[in-house]
Amino acid sequence: MGRPRGFVEADVVAAAAELFARRAYDGVSVDDLVGQLGIHRNSLYQTFGSKRGLYLAALRWHLEHEVRPLLARIAAAPDLTEALRRASAADGALDLLLLATAERAASDSEVAAETTRALADVDRTFVALGHDDLAAVLTATVLGLRLRARTGTADPDRTDAADRLARALIPHP
Repeated sequence: MGRPRGFVEADVVAAAAELFARRAYDGVSVDDLVGQLGIHRNSLYQTFGSKRGLYLAALRWHLEHEVRPLLARIAAAPDLTEALRRASAADGALDLLLLATAERAASDSEVAAETTRALADVDRTFVALGHDDLAAVLTATVLGLRLRARTGTADPDRTDAADRLARALIPHP
């Protein structure tokens, strides 16, 4: 009989999601995972098969526990301005989705499938708010604002940026 696990799989996956969201797939080595997650190399391979296996589990965790709750908050917004405020203020909740889309989706069909579904969910959230004609543009804008925030090139007051965007998109009488 094998030794019992010395870790909680869900905790390791959540911590890996945070690490991949900060440093991206290529910025994280197996040694980084072992050192920062407190999991032995053999346990990582036994449980997840590979770094990629852990990455896919982390991406799925991120989509379920960070992106979907954010989309629920956005969908509950009374108007586009508030929806964009909520999306813009969600530091980190879109980071792994953003990085996975930009870095991994083009070369990994499973990552592409996950990110494509998630981006379609973001689009549908804006469609449900009555902006079907702008859904993809709004999704791209929210992700672009998050990218700029990560690189330090964003408007320091992202809420104001959301307000300006909503005013520009909503026709005034």
